[in-house]
Amino acid sequence: MGLVSFLKSRLVSTEQEKHIHHMQKLIGTLGYDPWGYNNETARYGLSLAKPIYEKYFRVEASGVDNIPAEGPVLIVGNHSGQLPIDGLLVGYALASREKSPRFPRAMIERFFPTVPWLGNLLNEVGGTLGDPVNCARMLANNEAIIVFPEGVRGSGKLYRDRYKLQRFGTGFMHLAMKYNAAIVPVGVVGCEESIPAIANIKPLAKLLGLPYVPVALPVVLPSKVHLNFGSPMYFTGTDTSETRIEEQTEEVKAEINRLIAKGLQERESVF
Repeated sequence: MGLVSFLKSRLVSTEQEKHIHHMQKLIGTLGYDPWGYNNETARYGLSLAKPIYEKYFRVEASGVDNIPAEGPVLIVGNHSGQLPIDGLLVGYALASREKSPRFPRAMIERFFPTVPWLGNLLNEVGGTLGDPVNCARMLANNEAIIVFPEGVRGSGKLYRDRYKLQRFGTGFMHLAMKYNAAIVPVGVVGCEESIPAIANIKPLAKLLGLPYVPVALPVVLPSKVHLNFGSPMYFTGTDTSETRIEEQTEEVKAEINRLIAKGLQERESVF
């Protein structure tokens, strides 16, 4: 048995192989789709994510079946923690569900593609630069896309501001209306405690060209994570004025707040 075959047999079980096979995306002759996704890399990524999801963070996901089995979908949640762990866990919840699993895309910050090796790896497992053009093209391709409208305002929050939603960008709402995409809100509880930050060194962040440099423990704590997915929300009509778009964005934000409160009420302890 060759090294690659040996590693594959250790990482991907027969059951996982069958499950993942149904989610493979159309790729070009070089093995990639237009956004850099690769079926083989995604396959190993899911296998590596499984123990992180089930053993380390012991995720409890409720309502994941609310995500439509097909068609364009925006999975919109609260951004939490200093690393994109929330996106990983939300994505695995959808990809691992028993009925109609889907391999979602994730909109990533502009900083990540600039990091050597990491940017390419994120592309190969479904991460895509958080650009409106990318998002629009993927919705036109009937993809399920994970979006965090808070952006770095959410991921860079300090511990004292945990679970306080920051200002939402409205770009996702414009795209949802244009492409008749369902919006599925999700409340993420637990990631805020995984890497609690007490301060942000802004001068150093500016010097290094980073979105933020948190003062935090250099470890990822095994906090227990609750994911609560709400019912699909649809926004139609011809009124795309900024006032109406902001009102509809606030409706989504309010639902995410409700789902966060539900998760906080459900958990018995942080760990």
